[in-house]
Amino acid sequence: MSENEIVITGVGVLCPSGIGREAIRAALLAGRSAVKRLAHLVEAGLPIEIGAEVEGFDPRAFVANRKNLKVMSRDAQFGVAAAVLACRDAALGGQVAPERLGVILGADRISNPLERCEATYRSCLVDGRFEVRRWPVEGLAATFPLSFLMVLPNMIASHVSIALDARGPSNTIHHGDVSGLLALGEAARVLQRGAADAMIAGGVGCQGTLFDWTRHCAMGRWSRRQDDPAGAMCPFDARRDGEVRGEGAGALVLETRRHAEARGARIVARLLGWSAACDPPSRAGPNHAGLARAIRHALAQARLDPRDIGHINAHGASTVEDDAREAQALADALPGVPVTAPKSFFGNLGAGAGTVEAIVSLVGLESGWTPPTLNYRCPDPLCPVDVVREPRALVRRSAVLVNRTPQGQSAVVVLAGT
Repeated sequence: MSENEIVITGVGVLCPSGIGREAIRAALLAGRSAVKRLAHLVEAGLPIEIGAEVEGFDPRAFVANRKNLKVMSRDAQFGVAAAVLACRDAALGGQVAPERLGVILGADRISNPLERCEATYRSCLVDGRFEVRRWPVEGLAATFPLSFLMVLPNMIASHVSIALDARGPSNTIHHGDVSGLLALGEAARVLQRGAADAMIAGGVGCQGTLFDWTRHCAMGRWSRRQDDPAGAMCPFDARRDGEVRGEGAGALVLETRRHAEARGARIVARLLGWSAACDPPSRAGPNHAGLARAIRHALAQARLDPRDIGHINAHGASTVEDDAREAQALADALPGVPVTAPKSFFGNLGAGAGTVEAIVSLVGLESGWTPPTLNYRCPDPLCPVDVVREPRALVRRSAVLVNRTPQGQSAVVVLAGT
């Protein structure tokens, strides 16, 4: 093991399955779905009525300066909470100089809640019609002056940096569902360059405003199985018909082995390899060659081959075409390796998916079993992979993490136990 090997020393997570990795562990073992019918969606009359939300979250438990809450989106609150939990888990307080502590987070598009836009909208109404000409004067006068700062994706990392006095490299990855894994890889590169001693890396996805849900409806990727919330998300199953959206955030503290051991830190796992690729668009849509290529590159960087991998943590979007393409890539690059799809528990968390799903694999590595996939009942010949239905004893303590976007971008990370 190299002294410059990248290791994970802290874990922070909040998602619909719970807050903290013990809550995640309990949900996995119980086979408990967090997807539910959401009252505000039913009241809005949208065709989507189901989703997954984080319950019992109080940002005041994580944000020391309560005044900051006035200018923090839910995404920013989640990001700070996950980072605080990760740093607590790593016992990082006072162990790293502020100038040597950095932050890289994946972030989604952020929308203001409808109620924050109401006054602006109403100020532009004339006889019941919206008049654009009123926007520059009357509209802006009724707008909360700092509302723009609340919807900038990079404000999540900024708030984390402020909350934890992290004055080192700070950056935001804004590439949809692959953002979280890309953030892990970029944070590892920062450590390898010697630009920081510790990095907080992860992703946040909270696309839960009515603006967001309307967009989800228009995109048409959602499951029509609205009468069965817990069973709607069924990755790689022949019955799959679309995804379910959720919200959440995950953060990991990354260090070099040398630094972690010097301060006596507990090492949770090792980050051995990472890669990314993109398939060019075509009339047939994205293919699977880029994902297979990214997997092989990440394995080469980790100096592992498919026989060394204990399980694959798949993207598992639960759409017909996406799952088929992904499964073909996994079968090509990692034949016979067991597959788990955490989205079956809590839906697609967007930019938060990669890190939260990575933490699911970390829970499995710590516990000695491969996390299960919910709702997998009918194998699909188009998805030739070994999907894990129940917690399965680990044969090898390593995992390949995969995320993809509908446009064909892929991100891959390789983790291993200590």
